[in-house]
Amino acid sequence: MNPWKSQPIIGQAPMDGVTDAAFRCITDLHGKPDVLFTEFVSVEGVGNGAVRLLDSLITHKTKTPIIGQIYGTEPHHFYTAVIIVASLGFSGIDINMGCPDTSISKRGAGAGLIRTPKLAQEIVKTVQKAQKDWANGITLDDIALRSSIRKWVSSHQPKNNRRSLLPVSVKTRIGFEEITTSEWIPYLLEVQPAAITIHGRTLKQMYTGNANWDEIAKAAEMAKSSDTLILGNGDVHSRKDGLDKIKKYYLDGVLIGRASFGNPWIFTGEEVTNKVKLETALEHCEAFERLTPEGHFLSLRKHLAWYCKNFRNSAQVRDKLMHVTCVADVEEILHEVISSLE
Repeated sequence: MNPWKSQPIIGQAPMDGVTDAAFRCITDLHGKPDVLFTEFVSVEGVGNGAVRLLDSLITHKTKTPIIGQIYGTEPHHFYTAVIIVASLGFSGIDINMGCPDTSISKRGAGAGLIRTPKLAQEIVKTVQKAQKDWANGITLDDIALRSSIRKWVSSHQPKNNRRSLLPVSVKTRIGFEEITTSEWIPYLLEVQPAAITIHGRTLKQMYTGNANWDEIAKAAEMAKSSDTLILGNGDVHSRKDGLDKIKKYYLDGVLIGRASFGNPWIFTGEEVTNKVKLETALEHCEAFERLTPEGHFLSLRKHLAWYCKNFRNSAQVRDKLMHVTCVADVEEILHEVISSLE
């Protein structure tokens, strides 16, 4: 299933520490975005046998395209990671060239690749070659792989996984310390990724200030004569806002990030009651325990806080939720609140 087939695209942006299996499952069920992304996975980490990193690639059954996002600096590790992602049944592969985290960008990964465009090109080409090799029959047995990684992937492979070319995309920013859209984006267009998502801030800005959509539009203009789709990202506040930006800046789509926190309905534009939000918060916790039973349940506290807003005594309820350690704790706190909202 080609994630880039239909436009305009309103998709869920990849976010480390947020878009895990449970988040994607709930977003899919209640928001039905056109495309979903995993958290990013270090290709060097996986290549060196860090099995726990593969938990980011656990997913739910769905007909919605899910793209596996990877990051790093070493092309040969990208090759290995692509075969793994393809073996797990994802609909596409996205290369993160936009993460502003200092620990990642300082070693040249994420947004650090903006400063090494030739390496960025080599990585895209390597990923493209790997997905072609996958489509032509290469298997896990044909590549060097730690036994622990091979075992994990084999146990999570879907049945009847169809071999086909997986589109390769890139998510990046408009520059490192300064805006360099006009210099940076042509390097990516030269290697013809299926799509480029551009966050309208530099690495230096992190997530401060306003996203620069004029620079995103500049990239869309440069891509007009290519087959590469351009998506915008940054400060998309609603479905309508996303559609307006697509039209105004001549884009093929947008990805929605922070505005979806505790609000999977943003992708439909639906307004729901506080009761529905809290019921969904509980459903989110149940999905987490079902999909990632060995996951760190405390990571759900931030999600619960996002769902729990704008009703009487919501601050006190949020404070209680910041101490939960299991689904039973969440049920105990929310049962009475949900009943009072009926």
